[in-house]
Amino acid sequence: MNTPRLFRSAGLLLMAALLMAAPACKSGKSTTAGTKVKQPFTGGKYESDNRWFRGTGQGASVKQNIARSKADLDAKNQLAGQVGTNMRAVTDQYLGETGNANAADVADKFQTLVREVMSTELADLRKIGEEFYLNEETGQYTAYVAYEIKKNAMFRFMKKQARTSDKIDDLTRQKIEEILDEEIRKTEEEGE
Repeated sequence: MNTPRLFRSAGLLLMAALLMAAPACKSGKSTTAGTKVKQPFTGGKYESDNRWFRGTGQGASVKQNIARSKADLDAKNQLAGQVGTNMRAVTDQYLGETGNANAADVADKFQTLVREVMSTELADLRKIGEEFYLNEETGQYTAYVAYEIKKNAMFRFMKKQARTSDKIDDLTRQKIEEILDEEIRKTEEEGE
């Protein structure tokens, strides 16, 4: 066995291994999953809390207006999901607390109201951020948007919609208003 040749081969293998591992060490942000990307509108300021529903969205297209529309839709869908989840929890709690024979009917009408409200344009919805990025290589725009709406404003709007809806009978309307009044009271207490 030729020992110098063995050391030379082992040395070459060690050098090759080091050269392959070196690029992975150049940045602390890169992992086997990829490089961490910082997106706009992340963090606590852009998350829903006890006073605000907030949603963020992202959209990409070679046309800037289409990228914006996709981002808007994404953010509004996120808001609608949060409102829907919140209202589902409230109606489930209502169903659990009452022995009312028509409680399930009230819950169904309430969910229908939530869907109708979320499909309309909301007056108090505010855009709190919008950024665009252009990828020079692909010519593709990426839009990021962030929206917020006060929970109280949303609940009051839902209450107004319940009052004007002809699909809801008086007893159901009264129960829905009681539920919404309770939610308004809670958010006002938590906001103080």
